[in-house]
Amino acid sequence: MPDTNITKSALARSMKSLMAKKSFTKISVSDICDGCGMNRKSFYYHFKDKYDLMNWMFYTDFIAMVSSRSFESGWDLLESLGEIFYKDQDFYKNALKTEGQNSFRDYFMESMAPIVSYFFEDISDEYVDRDILMTLFCDGYLSAVARWLDKGCTITPKELVNHIRKMAKVVAESV
Repeated sequence: MPDTNITKSALARSMKSLMAKKSFTKISVSDICDGCGMNRKSFYYHFKDKYDLMNWMFYTDFIAMVSSRSFESGWDLLESLGEIFYKDQDFYKNALKTEGQNSFRDYFMESMAPIVSYFFEDISDEYVDRDILMTLFCDGYLSAVARWLDKGCTITPKELVNHIRKMAKVVAESV
């Protein structure tokens, strides 16, 4: 099993290096393999495609972060998530621009939905559709992060989350 993680990590490092230079759509599996001295067979043994590798990279970053910390609130978790994006800006900026089936955006939304649901646990208003509210919040967070990355992260992850928190409060109070 340790060899599996070594191989996956080497492929991930190659992908990050490539995504710092060119868009995800212009990166081939052969490019990724060449970047770490592996063959395509090794790649496909571990991943279905390059989208699967990209999503695995986020998953491992996210799980490592969540399992190594305790969070007092969902806002703290979003701040830590922002730190992941900040640490690998080039990779995540490029990943968030990727569209289509199995895209990072779709994977992110799927991963975040259960977490964001905790933000809205105490909402019992019969006129509020929680699924729509969660989608709106996840879309808003993701759009804010994508814009923040595109502009070169001119504020800290903490400041970004504080802005999002204030806007969410304004929206919630106006209902």
